[in-house]
Amino acid sequence: MSAKINFPSARAAVSTAASAAATAILVRSIARDLLPCELRHYFYTKFHYLFTTLFSNKITLTIDEFDGLNKNQLFYAAELYAGSISTRCCRVSLPVKEKIIRVALGGNEEIADEFAEIDLKWRFVTEKSQRRRHNSYPGEYGGTTSEVRFFTLTFHKKHRNKVIDEYLPYVLNKSKTLKECNKTLKLHTLRSERIHGPGITPWQSANLDHPAKFETLAMDDEMKKMIVDDLDRFLKRKELYRKVGKAWKRGYLLFGPPGTGKSSLIAAMANYLNFDVYDLEMTDIRSNSELKKLLISAANRSILVVEDIDASIDLTERKLKTTSSSMHPFHQPGHKVTLSGLLNFLDGLWSSIGDERIIIFTTNHKEKLDPALLRPGRMDVHVHMSYCNPCGLRLLVSNYLGITEHPLMVKAQGLIGSSKITPAEVGEQLLKSDDPELALQGLIEFLEVNKEGEGNCEQGISKLKIVSKKDELAN
Repeated sequence: MSAKINFPSARAAVSTAASAAATAILVRSIARDLLPCELRHYFYTKFHYLFTTLFSNKITLTIDEFDGLNKNQLFYAAELYAGSISTRCCRVSLPVKEKIIRVALGGNEEIADEFAEIDLKWRFVTEKSQRRRHNSYPGEYGGTTSEVRFFTLTFHKKHRNKVIDEYLPYVLNKSKTLKECNKTLKLHTLRSERIHGPGITPWQSANLDHPAKFETLAMDDEMKKMIVDDLDRFLKRKELYRKVGKAWKRGYLLFGPPGTGKSSLIAAMANYLNFDVYDLEMTDIRSNSELKKLLISAANRSILVVEDIDASIDLTERKLKTTSSSMHPFHQPGHKVTLSGLLNFLDGLWSSIGDERIIIFTTNHKEKLDPALLRPGRMDVHVHMSYCNPCGLRLLVSNYLGITEHPLMVKAQGLIGSSKITPAEVGEQLLKSDDPELALQGLIEFLEVNKEGEGNCEQGISKLKIVSKKDELAN
């Protein structure tokens, strides 16, 4: 005897489904009105995690924009990387003071990637949440609205270790390359009012649009080659610096009369290395501790510049120690950058803060500097920026007039060696006319007026002195 099975009618099934749907809608409406959005998001996250853990072989990593109060570097690396592989919905922007349009993954858009035969899916998620006022009723919102941004990375759970140990470091390295390619060089200067706080920088920046390049500098070719080779050698020696226990930095001293091209050389080095420039105005720094804070806040792969070092800091500190304090009644120790503080900045413990940095000092009077500043390890490379010579004159004429040969060039080259004329003065004379012959004739007249005799030829020759050994890092 077979058992009789009673199936519900189609009408009863539809009625039951409709009742369940209506109940779900009612529950959802009540939850939206009575439960805060933070609590709803919490329950949704827990249920989503439960189902994806129990019934899926996938694992999802969440990369938040902030880790507490600090920015998450992996989030910004993912933003650059995902924007480079996105082919559908993209966000484009042109930030203030930038020249290159940025491309990023669109909101809540998903893209696929592959790494070492691992299939991965990136998703950029943006969520808006509204904080309730403390005295508001349930369901009533009127507080501030904030946006939460994060990336999710989904892949098969068996590849978890490989993704964390190999793929994410690959994303970081790739993003660094992309950042360098899209970088707009900046010139950073100190803010007039320094406000301290999390995420607040004491620097303000402007685009570094200086066109100087080594090819256009009015310097001896051998000098330029030695500087470029020294920079290339420095960039390749990260592991060697670490091995011998030295901070990965290089110090330069540019000395010579005003107008000899010290600022142009700094700009050429920045353009060659693709490094930002930080202008450290020592007279605006109130203490050694503030100098340390500025050093920490400066980015890696940068050039720190201290111009006119002999006029920016009191280099007579050692002499003052032997002088009675009664002779300096208004002297307030601790309220200025001292020589010892500067030396600690150059090669003390604080010099190890930051990697891949070039530190450049300029002066018009090298003889005024304390010998402690000049030794290798502090100012490794000494570059004498002197008066214009025949080689520099040929390059300036080519840059300004677009010619390499002219009958008047021979006479001008003969006069330039016996005249104390800077490249800036030569350039100013060449700007006075677009006609090469008129410009060169005016330059010759200028050189004849300023000629000081044959005995000064050696004054017009630029020299470069590499103080440190070329292939050794030991002091």
